[in-house]
Amino acid sequence: MNDKVLIDKFGFREYDARWIYKKDINKAGIKNLGRGLGSQIIKHTKKNNPRVVVGHDYRSYSEEIKTALKEGLKSTGCNVEDVGLSLSPMVYYAQFKLNTDAVAMVTASHNENGWTGVKMGIQKGLTHAPDEMKELKEITLNEKFLSGSGNEKQIKDFDKIYKQDLIEKNQIKKKIKAVVACGNGTAGVFAPDILKGIGCEVIELDCKLDWTFPKYNPNPEDLEMLHAIAKAVKDNNADIGFGFDGDGDRVGVIDDQGNEIFSDKIGLLIARNLAPNHKNSKFVVDVKSTGLYSTDEVLKDNNCETIYWKTGHSHIKRKVNHEKALAGFEKSGHFFFNKPLGYGYDDGINSAIQVCHLLNNQNKKMNEIISELPKTYQTPTMAPFCKDEEKYTVVEDLVREVQKIKEDKILIDSQEINEVLTVNGVRFSFSDGSWGLIRASSNKPSLVVVTESPTSNERKKKIFDFIDGLLQKTGKIGEYDQKI
Repeated sequence: MNDKVLIDKFGFREYDARWIYKKDINKAGIKNLGRGLGSQIIKHTKKNNPRVVVGHDYRSYSEEIKTALKEGLKSTGCNVEDVGLSLSPMVYYAQFKLNTDAVAMVTASHNENGWTGVKMGIQKGLTHAPDEMKELKEITLNEKFLSGSGNEKQIKDFDKIYKQDLIEKNQIKKKIKAVVACGNGTAGVFAPDILKGIGCEVIELDCKLDWTFPKYNPNPEDLEMLHAIAKAVKDNNADIGFGFDGDGDRVGVIDDQGNEIFSDKIGLLIARNLAPNHKNSKFVVDVKSTGLYSTDEVLKDNNCETIYWKTGHSHIKRKVNHEKALAGFEKSGHFFFNKPLGYGYDDGINSAIQVCHLLNNQNKKMNEIISELPKTYQTPTMAPFCKDEEKYTVVEDLVREVQKIKEDKILIDSQEINEVLTVNGVRFSFSDGSWGLIRASSNKPSLVVVTESPTSNERKKKIFDFIDGLLQKTGKIGEYDQKI
C-alpha cells in the first residue's frame, strides 16, 4: 500500500474509533491504526508477540478494513487470531475462551453505511476508555510504532462455540414466542439460532444479511425499527419482541401488546428479578436512565444500591468492573452482567436471554410485568446536530448555565431544580422525580437530549422545551435526528 495515509483525528472517540471510510480514513490509515494498536498492546502486556483476537461485521468493506488492520498489528509483532464474521460480544468472549491478550472488532455498529470503526480492548471484558483512546490516538497520529514480526491464524467455527456457550447455560422451560429482528445486520446469523437453542419459538424479522440495510439501520433505539418489531409481535401474537443492533451488543425490547419498552426500564425489571437472590448488590446505570432506580422499593428492600454513571459502553463496563456490581444497564440497550451471571461485557443476545428468564420465572405476560413499575413519561434519545469540535464546549457552557438556574431558584414548569449531576454532561432533577439531560454524543457530531417525568406527559414536554430553548440560544445546534 503506497497511498498516502489519511486518518482524521476526530475519528478517535471516547471509547472506540469511527470514521467514514475513504472520506475520513483510507486503507493506509487503517494499517497505521493497526500499528498504533499493536504498539499499545505490546506496551501494556509487555510481551513481544501478544495474541490478538480479530473479527468483523457484515458490511461490504469490513473485510478489507480488517485485512489492513491485521497487517498493521502483525508489523508490530502481534500474533493475530481471526475468528471471522463476528458480533462484538463473540470477539469479547473469544478473549476469555482463547485466553488472548487483546481484542479488535471491525464494526461501525448501528452507524449508517459508509461508516467503519474498531472496538478494542486489552484487559479481559473491558474495552478502551478515554485514557486508552487518547494514548492510541497519540501513538497512531505521531507514528510512534514498534516493529516486529507477528503471524496470523484463522480460528474456524468459533461462532458455533460462542452460540453453544449461551445455549447450554440458559435453557428455559416455558415456550416463549419471540420476534427476533436484526435489521439485516450481523446478528441475523446469531440471534435466531441461539434463542431457538434455549427453547424459544422464533419469528425472524429482517435476519437475512444485507449490508445495504434496505429498510433501516439496525439500531434498537430507532423508532422505525421498533415500530416494525411491534407490528410483527401483534401480527404473530408473540410474547416478546427483540431488536438487535449491527454488531449484536445491544437489544431493544417490545412487549406482547406491541409497546416499546425503553431499555432502562427493562434493566430495572431485570434488577428487581435478581435482587432477592443477590442482596446488597450494586447496579450501575447511565445518566440517560430512568429515575425509578433511585426510588424502587424492591431494590431498597434487598439493600441494593444504584450508581448513575457516564453514558457509553466502556464507561459502564469499567464502572461495573470497578464497583464489582452485579450488573450494569445503559439506556441505549447495552447491558452488562458480571459474575456469576456473565463476564462483564455487553452482549445483546445474553441480555435478551435474561428477559426470557424473567418471563420464564413469572406466570405473567411482559405487559403485566412492565405495568407493575410506576408509570413515567419519557422521551426517546434525541440527537440535535452539533459539530464534533464544538460539542464539548457547548455542553460545558450549558452545565454552568443550569447550575446558575439552580442557584438562582429559577422555576421550570413551576418547579425548582433540586439536584444537578455533572458526571457526564448535565442531568438536572426536580423534587417530583422529573429530570432532563444534555450531553455530548461520544460517537457522532451531535448532542444527546432526554427528559422524563413521573408526573405527566406535559411536564416531560415542558422540560424538553426548556432544554431546546437553551440549545437554540447557543446558535450552534442543527437539526434533530428525531424530536417529540
